[in-house]
Amino acid sequence: MSLYSSFLSDEQFQCSICLDLFNNPSSTPCGHSFCMGCISRYWDGCKVCQCPLCKKNFQKRPDLQINRTLREITEQFKSMKGGGGGGPVKEKRGGRVVGVEGGIPGSVYEELKKKLPHALLPTDAQSHNGSISATLSPGSSPLGSSVPNQSPLATMMQTLPPPPLPDSRSGGRRRFTVTGAANSHNLPLCDTHRRGILIYCRTDHMCVCPICASEDHHDHDTLTIEAEWMERKVQLGVSEQQIKEMIRERIRKMEEIRLAAAELEKAVQRETAGSMRLFSTLVSAVERSQAKLMEVVEMNRRAAQHQADSALRQLELEVEELRRRESALAQLGHSEDHIHCVKMFPTISSPPPARDWTGVSVNSDLGTRDIYRSVVALVQKFQEELNQVAETGFPAPVLEPSPVRTQPRTKKIQEYALDVTLDGDTAHPRLLLSDDLKSVRCGERHQLLPDNPERFDRVVCVLGREAISSGRHYWEVEVGGKTDWDLGVAKHSVNRKGKIQYTPCNGFWFLSLRDKSTLAFRTEPSTDVHMNLPPNKIGVFVDFEKGQVSFYNVDAKIHIYTFNDIFNESIYPFFSPCTNKSGKNDGPLVITPVNVTE
Repeated sequence: MSLYSSFLSDEQFQCSICLDLFNNPSSTPCGHSFCMGCISRYWDGCKVCQCPLCKKNFQKRPDLQINRTLREITEQFKSMKGGGGGGPVKEKRGGRVVGVEGGIPGSVYEELKKKLPHALLPTDAQSHNGSISATLSPGSSPLGSSVPNQSPLATMMQTLPPPPLPDSRSGGRRRFTVTGAANSHNLPLCDTHRRGILIYCRTDHMCVCPICASEDHHDHDTLTIEAEWMERKVQLGVSEQQIKEMIRERIRKMEEIRLAAAELEKAVQRETAGSMRLFSTLVSAVERSQAKLMEVVEMNRRAAQHQADSALRQLELEVEELRRRESALAQLGHSEDHIHCVKMFPTISSPPPARDWTGVSVNSDLGTRDIYRSVVALVQKFQEELNQVAETGFPAPVLEPSPVRTQPRTKKIQEYALDVTLDGDTAHPRLLLSDDLKSVRCGERHQLLPDNPERFDRVVCVLGREAISSGRHYWEVEVGGKTDWDLGVAKHSVNRKGKIQYTPCNGFWFLSLRDKSTLAFRTEPSTDVHMNLPPNKIGVFVDFEKGQVSFYNVDAKIHIYTFNDIFNESIYPFFSPCTNKSGKNDGPLVITPVNVTE
């Protein structure tokens, strides 16, 4: 090997597994080399062999052989390195320390100066500047070629790269002229020739040094980098205008997308409001029809049951009479008193007066046909409206939405907010009212309170102070955390003593929660709805003239139920926190301020 091998680094002969120089190197099918022992141990126990570097998998474990050529090169590298680490060798020369790249000792360098022609060696000043200038032209002979009057050592020197010393002032850059000599400009250096990069090759689109240009790009379209930049600088203004126009186009497109997103948001609100109105109307109507249906079914069931019970009682009496006649006839048949038998036979032999039961039956008609017909008409109307929506979509929201509709209409409902406070004179003795009369909860024992006519004595409830005799009114009550409660309105004339039936017929219109999961509408009979998530805040809306009491889940902005009736006297807000159930339901009902949202 030539001295050029001294310029090779340890990394080129280093195993990536043990991080040491190769020991019996072997190469994998993917071309990477490792110590034979390292790669064998790396693959031991693996089901699928994989290259540690490129991670290529081998279905079958490769049969590796020692790369003898690489082993010989490694051994020669080790011997030439001589344990010196391959780094620059420093020695004193002329009273100063001189560092030479590539591990060339100073004594060897001095020997080369003596034996080589003066033109082939750098001056001390050149060495001090950090370059060894080779005077070979691009066509000079490489190592091993025959050059007249030139020793093999000189020929070897021609193949050595220049060993520059680092220049801390230039930050790793050197100053070169067009031919590569030093000048006043800082230029990056060619990694191969250590010359300034001054030439641009249009053919390969790369910047090179003059030596690279003459050796590798001699038949290409080349010019100086400065000339190339001057030509491209002319195109700079055009490129700037193109970039600005592209920016303007994208800004216009961004505005267009923002407007489309805003329109989409409006469409979403319109669709949400319309669909909630459409389906809430249907659900409310179906719930009312269901409640009415259950009421009619129950009434007809009771009537049919009463009819059946009456018929059964009459039949039982007739059967008893017939059995007495049967027993009397049996006794006559065994009697020896012929005179008695002759006298009694006409009386007991004729059947007693009885009803003709041939056409008697229990009426099985539940009277629900009219209700089902009304539901059919309701569904047909809903289907017509649904078809119209499918064709034309929902129109823009109206300015005065119905109070029983949802989200966009919630704002209008909230504008009818009523400042409700609790009336302590009506509160059950176990109820504890806050000082501001805005919350109520149930205590453990009765309080010593006067038993005035307005006070409820059996039901743990309280009325609001504000009488409602006209107009529209709305209030909200915090119910979160409770398992049971009742909310709604009640007539002024309701019975407040003893056991009370909570029905619209008795002057109560309210919604109930039981066991934290079941909402009950106090219809006749009561209608239960199971909910997975109980509401945290209930909104109550009253339209006195229309006879409507509506309930809303405020947080979810969902309409729950609407009572429809006729109010012929003043009504009052109604609150019942129910009993505390040994602490499980001791939370209060809280009348909260109404937030009029946009």
